[in-house]
Amino acid sequence: MPDDSGNVDSKNYSLDTPPVKLGGYFLKGSGGYDWGMKDRLSRIFNEKSGNTVMLAFDHGYIMGPTSGLERMDLAIPPLAELADVLMCTRGALRSCIPPTYNKPVCMRTTAGASILRELSDEEVGVAIDDVIRLNSSAMAAQVHIGSEFETKSVENLNKIVNAGMKYGIPTLGVTAVGKQLGRDARYLSLASRMLAEFGAQFVKTYYCAEGFEKVTATCPVPIVIAGGKKLPEIEALEMCYNAIDQGASGVDMGRNIFQADNPVAMLKAVRSIVHEGNNAKDALDMYNTLKNEA
Repeated sequence: MPDDSGNVDSKNYSLDTPPVKLGGYFLKGSGGYDWGMKDRLSRIFNEKSGNTVMLAFDHGYIMGPTSGLERMDLAIPPLAELADVLMCTRGALRSCIPPTYNKPVCMRTTAGASILRELSDEEVGVAIDDVIRLNSSAMAAQVHIGSEFETKSVENLNKIVNAGMKYGIPTLGVTAVGKQLGRDARYLSLASRMLAEFGAQFVKTYYCAEGFEKVTATCPVPIVIAGGKKLPEIEALEMCYNAIDQGASGVDMGRNIFQADNPVAMLKAVRSIVHEGNNAKDALDMYNTLKNEA
């Protein structure tokens, strides 16, 4: 029977060997899926770079009117055209996003408590028929590994994965760290690997300064990093560059975009790293140039 010592001596990461891609499909761990699943993943990830820039503005489902998102109808449309994917709730999508943008949507499908209570106490809040009705390209499920309601959140993920497999819709497993859980490589590797093994087609987790390449190496599906709290622009861009350099397949940024002095310029700078391979300094120069021009 497995015990809890497996990660202690883990060392065979083969960091110099690229991921095996089955069936000639460009995306890590995705070669065995049906045509419809691959089609939706191809909307999310750029085939040329293999990466994605997701714009997260689902914060209100637990935090209410977050700074920068007081008026989503004003803040998000100028950014939506530049993002590869919109990560949002169904309420925000219907009320604030023009359907003419024709952007892939990753729909937040779990919901529960607010920031005033225990966040891990969530349920599946959006039925698959509404996901399909909104033409979503993916579903996002928050999973609270190590939290009070871990088992319930894992059950939520499995329900969403099962529904997604039935209709060819990918599931994004989101690793929630919470106030009491660490963000080191060992924890992030544990949580990310678990979500992938439960069937998530891609995983959203946090970047860690030490050992992040082990997090991406041990997760058999693509990882996108969460932007997290607002950072100075150079720090956010460095985090983005380091994550991509160490094996991430994209970013899902929110506050580091819409709380920037110039959100449009910041999103363009992030795109230059994720899709064009720019380093953080060049991306910052781009950001400052665009901001000054504006």
